[in-house]
Amino acid sequence: MAKFLIISGVLLVLAGLLFHFDLIKYFPLGRLPGDIYIKKENFTFYMPITSAFIVSIVYIFISKYF
Repeated sequence: MAKFLIISGVLLVLAGLLFHFDLIKYFPLGRLPGDIYIKKENFTFYMPITSAFIVSIVYIFISKYF
């Protein structure tokens, strides 16, 4: 459990650094094929299906093998 918490903490710090230094624009999460984005006059709907799937797979891999 301790190893999992340490790895999760490190990943959260890295994600925070990506957002802080605006490096997230180089990662296409949220703009992948399969992500649903509908914008009308005064209505916006966004459902990141593919992005959520990829994040889920990466999280499962990390939690299983580390």
